[in-house]
Amino acid sequence: MSSKENVAIHQLLALLESRYALRVLWSLRDGHPQTFRLLQDSVGGITPNTLNTRIKELREAELLTHGSDGYILTPSGADLLKRLNDLQAFAGKWVVAQARRNAARAAEKAAETPAGVPADRAGEPPAA
Repeated sequence: MSSKENVAIHQLLALLESRYALRVLWSLRDGHPQTFRLLQDSVGGITPNTLNTRIKELREAELLTHGSDGYILTPSGADLLKRLNDLQAFAGKWVVAQARRNAARAAEKAAETPAGVPADRAGEPPAA
């Protein structure tokens, strides 16, 4: 990956890592314009000041715009969310794999613990 590509990715990730930025974009994913108040409700838990800041940043990045009916994704914003859908599919598979791995570890640990000995005391010499 070239240095320019790294810079571009770092810039995009810095923007998306801003608190609520992804949630603002995600709230607009259905393509329907949302007023400020509706967008605030859709994001949930965001203050008006923070929402204003995110909107300003996302507009400057040309990921969303304001039309006559409210805020809406730009074609670039819609493209980004389309690409993030792959991330959603990955996340679903990843969570299932993590749960299976954690269950297997717990079963292994339980099998290693002698009967009648608390798991936190297993492997310790008997108390005198």
